[in-house]
Amino acid sequence: MNQEKILIVDDEENERTGLAELIAAWGYRTETARDGVEGLEKAAAWGPDLIITDLKMPRLDGMGLLERLAEQPQTVAVILLTAQGSVDSAVQAMKMGAYDYIQKPVDVQRLRSILQNAARLRETSVELEVTRRKLRDTGVLGSLVGPSKKMQEIFRLIDLVAPSTASVLITGESGTGKELVARTIHNLSPRKSRPFLAINCSAIPETLIESEIFGHEKGAFTGALERRAGCFELAEEGTLLLDEIGEMPVATQAKLLRVLEDHKFRRLGSKVETEVDVRVLAATNKVPEEAVASGHLRNDLYYRLNVFNIHMPPLREHKEDVPPLVEALLAEVNRKHQRHVTSVADTVMNLFHNYAWPGNVRELRNTLERAVIVCESSTVEMKHLPPGFGSVTPRPAVQEANAVRLGVGTTVEEAERLLILKTLEATNNNKTRAAEILGISLKTLHNKLKEYGSMAEATAETGGIG
Repeated sequence: MNQEKILIVDDEENERTGLAELIAAWGYRTETARDGVEGLEKAAAWGPDLIITDLKMPRLDGMGLLERLAEQPQTVAVILLTAQGSVDSAVQAMKMGAYDYIQKPVDVQRLRSILQNAARLRETSVELEVTRRKLRDTGVLGSLVGPSKKMQEIFRLIDLVAPSTASVLITGESGTGKELVARTIHNLSPRKSRPFLAINCSAIPETLIESEIFGHEKGAFTGALERRAGCFELAEEGTLLLDEIGEMPVATQAKLLRVLEDHKFRRLGSKVETEVDVRVLAATNKVPEEAVASGHLRNDLYYRLNVFNIHMPPLREHKEDVPPLVEALLAEVNRKHQRHVTSVADTVMNLFHNYAWPGNVRELRNTLERAVIVCESSTVEMKHLPPGFGSVTPRPAVQEANAVRLGVGTTVEEAERLLILKTLEATNNNKTRAAEILGISLKTLHNKLKEYGSMAEATAETGGIG
């Protein structure tokens, strides 16, 4: 017999009674209350482990109940029941500390999954408190480092959303640490002992991405010689990160949306639906609203994923974090290469502080890794940095050579083409580096170059222009 106590607060008698009977049948001890005022009284007298409350109620609604409970010394997990169209309020409630929300009519399997996850969270609450104390004392959260105000706000949001089951959309430029944020959310959640999978949607051909995500049956397509589990199956009870979500084909986005809403998926070639319990996180280096406007990201999928948004700032906006980042990254790189480089010279640190870091923390890590490999002492000096690194003010001739000159009347498409080709020229045709500088995915860059190649062929076939 499960001794966990759950309080159901709802002004509709049939709904609260039916919910209480359902949950009691699962082995929980239940109690009910007619509104937030009675809910507060029973919470104080009975001490529930979890409260399920309706959002809309007389006297004291669900939001008001959440606020009052937050003032109490004893913490209790709160799940909100919302009607269609009240998701915005539920998201706001989660930012205030609610554990999760579920829409009416209640999906029974989803509710049971939430209750089980909440129980696992209570089991790990002591460990989480130790992690939070370390965060307050050192400015470190998992693999993320940053005592600055910007990063501390990121840590606060991670700490707030990690225990829940809510989807999170992580945005920011390439190299800012979006995958690290996703891993930290997973490691601070009740799912931390379950799998964490990350899939880069821009790195998988369109013809294979559905199979990668949902799996396939033997014979589902040419080359499908055996049944293969997809990411959802492999991440069961864990967390799945969909990186560069805007690069996922729109048809696949529609199938993903259904999984998020119904918690069921179907392997390619199968007629059977499979229930799944996976928390989905998504990341993009694009402005998601622009991706929606351009048709690269479905509007309904965006709103379903964007229950909670965490935006990673570029390193140039929180340079006070460079010294602690350098210290942490040096330790990581030393472990990897079995070296003993313990510091960087003051001249190097000053250069790091003045540099714009277009590749963000990833570029800082790569720079330090190279320096540690070539360094023969315990201190990184200027000579250990890549040639030409940190040229903040280029010579006029170099600046002119890297400039893109546009005449009045140049179309946006032509300006984009010139900028891409000029960036490739400046990076010696290093497509990965050019994509980072341009703020686009490598797949998008390859598609653009393929498009320009087709344009060139068409021009040649018609004898050129003019």
